[in-house]
Amino acid sequence: MSDTRPLRVAVIGSGPAGIYASDALMKSGQDVSIDLYERMPAPFGLIRYGVAPDHPRIKGIIKSLHRVLDKPQIRLLGNVNVGEDITLDDLKKHYDAVIYATGATDDRELKIPGGEHTIGAGKFVGFYDANPHFSESWAQPAEAVAVIGVGNVGLDIARILAKTGDELLVTEIPDNVYESLKNNQARDVHVFGRRGPAQAKFTPLELKELNHSDTIEVVVNPEDIDYDEASMEARRNSKITDQVCTILENYAVADPKDAPHKLYLHFFEQPVEVKSDNGQVTALVTERTEYQDGRVVGTGQLTEWPVGDVYRAVGYKSDEQPGVPWDEKELVIPNVGGRVLTEGPTADGIAGVPGSADPEAELRETIPGLYTTGWVRRGPVGLIGNTKGDANQAVANLLEDQENGIGFQPEAPTEDDAIELLHDRGIDYTTWEGWYNLDAHERSLGEPEGRERKKVRSIDEMVHYSSGEARVKA
Repeated sequence: MSDTRPLRVAVIGSGPAGIYASDALMKSGQDVSIDLYERMPAPFGLIRYGVAPDHPRIKGIIKSLHRVLDKPQIRLLGNVNVGEDITLDDLKKHYDAVIYATGATDDRELKIPGGEHTIGAGKFVGFYDANPHFSESWAQPAEAVAVIGVGNVGLDIARILAKTGDELLVTEIPDNVYESLKNNQARDVHVFGRRGPAQAKFTPLELKELNHSDTIEVVVNPEDIDYDEASMEARRNSKITDQVCTILENYAVADPKDAPHKLYLHFFEQPVEVKSDNGQVTALVTERTEYQDGRVVGTGQLTEWPVGDVYRAVGYKSDEQPGVPWDEKELVIPNVGGRVLTEGPTADGIAGVPGSADPEAELRETIPGLYTTGWVRRGPVGLIGNTKGDANQAVANLLEDQENGIGFQPEAPTEDDAIELLHDRGIDYTTWEGWYNLDAHERSLGEPEGRERKKVRSIDEMVHYSSGEARVKA
């Protein structure tokens, strides 16, 4: 890199992972110029398209991300699909380094008989969060539904299914989402986890808030409140785990609530089969489990739950990125410390990363100039804030490599060169200034109904409203 120009970095993905990586670069003290590429016309990724609309506090994270994107060293280039509109080879000609932070939106499979008849959590989340790449309408749920998975995504799905459409009308959902959800017929929502309360991955606040709705009664079977020694140790070592267990215990002994919808939280029930008739789900079969020598094992006791829909919230998976190595087993970009690895073993090994947790990693090379962070780096685990540590490590390694002359050798590394590429390809890209326009439009849609905003779902509409006269940043 020349001493006369800033370090040019392309970050792919404008969700929390990509924005945290950009922030780490700007806080490094280096002279940097960052282009943040996003396939959607609007930024914020998971926060805009993965968080339930009735959780405004989590969406408050947008305020901190907003401050990062307001900085002059960073430029948002939205409505650009890296891998299709432009390639990694294109980026190598314009940047010293590229960081992939593309997240995870697809659903992992449920590998049990009949599992193909389940509904992926990501598809339902994409619908109610108005993601234009997912369905615009949703079939009327059955009166009894099952949700497999005791994490926050499973909890979000269960809560949205158990609420009425009118309860959600105060949020930012667009009209098409309301029109579908107001016809929701679900009366009994069953959430299943194969392990015990101490192993649930809920956050305490979300779990406690389930009972705030007048339309929902939360039901926990007292027989499911059980702990082995490892579970008790987990409670002692984690305040969050202890809080979750306490809240579940309170639900188990609570007096019945006169509410039209029941939300059952089942533990020690392992799904083993989804029954169906001509493709229509008729029941979920679970096997009772129990603690044994520090593990949870099946007891052979089966229960058939008559439900008409089964949602699987067993984990998201990332999409393979064109031209980038891919780990088919872990469904992530192979890496050490955010440095992207080649796909297979090599003879030369990796300089500077001996003792990696991956036994094959020491036989594989890093790819100079290529990095990754967030869920596409480590899988869909942890909370949004956990991605900060990933970003800091990846950026530290990127800067160390640059100091050692390791990176791409761009032919056209100016900001104008990158924009010229987009123009040459005829890409109708959006900008950060355009987000201010779209944001103002969405707020204007919500204002007559007393809402903070009403989302625009269509890509064409988002591009249209983003292209208006730029507003002055507040």
